[in-house]
Amino acid sequence: MRLSEFQRAVAEEFGQVYAGVLLRDHWLTGLNATASEALDRGVPARTVWLALCDEFQVPQERRHGRGLIDPRE
Repeated sequence: MRLSEFQRAVAEEFGQVYAGVLLRDHWLTGLNATASEALDRGVPARTVWLALCDEFQVPQERRHGRGLIDPRE
């Protein structure tokens, strides 16, 4: 997952305005950082996205983008 895909997925799932707040302020327990901090220290965007999905209980069918299917299928 590229950073641009990550940003689009977060905005689609959480809304453009809340996405910025979420990335900057929400502490991801599993990564011991906010999403922005994790990305800045080199954690892959996909790992950060999945941590957000887990933390906010995003259904499996939306973890690949709204209306998109799992690319592994």
